[in-house]
Amino acid sequence: MRIGVLGTGNMADALATHWARAGHQVTVGGRDPHKAERLAQRIGGTVKAAGLRAAAEAGQVVLGALPYGAGEDVVRNLRPALEGKALIDCSNPVGPGFRLQTHGGPSAAQQLATAAPGAHVVKAFNLCHENVWRMQPPVFDGRPLAVPVCGDDEKALAQVHELVRDVGCAPLAGGGLEQAGLLEATAALFITLWVGERADVQAIAPPLAYAAGPIQQ
Repeated sequence: MRIGVLGTGNMADALATHWARAGHQVTVGGRDPHKAERLAQRIGGTVKAAGLRAAAEAGQVVLGALPYGAGEDVVRNLRPALEGKALIDCSNPVGPGFRLQTHGGPSAAQQLATAAPGAHVVKAFNLCHENVWRMQPPVFDGRPLAVPVCGDDEKALAQVHELVRDVGCAPLAGGGLEQAGLLEATAALFITLWVGERADVQAIAPPLAYAAGPIQQ
């Protein structure tokens, strides 16, 4: 698969590294060509460096590894290059005090979909720190990390599910793009518990067998 990466930060680095090792053709794009070139060289293999537009044009799937607030303007300017393609949004609109910055309005993913209406936006990879995505693979107690994926286009979802598996994780259907706000709110809650309370968020949910209440004997 050809993958365009918008951004040269930690998430771009972590995910693009997995995908390049899985044999995908990755093009890293950034505003600063020197940063894009350094990242491409660090990942190695066949990874190419380019500008943002060239990276978007090169990919069958495009990762928007951009901070909340910057991504909307970037994809708006790249609309023709994103037409008909899966656009992965891994951002979290979380600000001071770990509060959501969307203020009850459209999710970050929905804002990207509005900015680039011809793209098939998919929300994924937003629930973990970039260092978790650097793990090879992210497996805990023998169980691969599950990655919720939200989107409306079946082909785009299938492509992103493949890329989730290439990171060593298990894709989990999270519903349509209207559910993306729930993923972003979950990230805000998790960050609050992890950072503010030093709590293990895995402890807040019972095993699946108990999801509907105690097992009846």
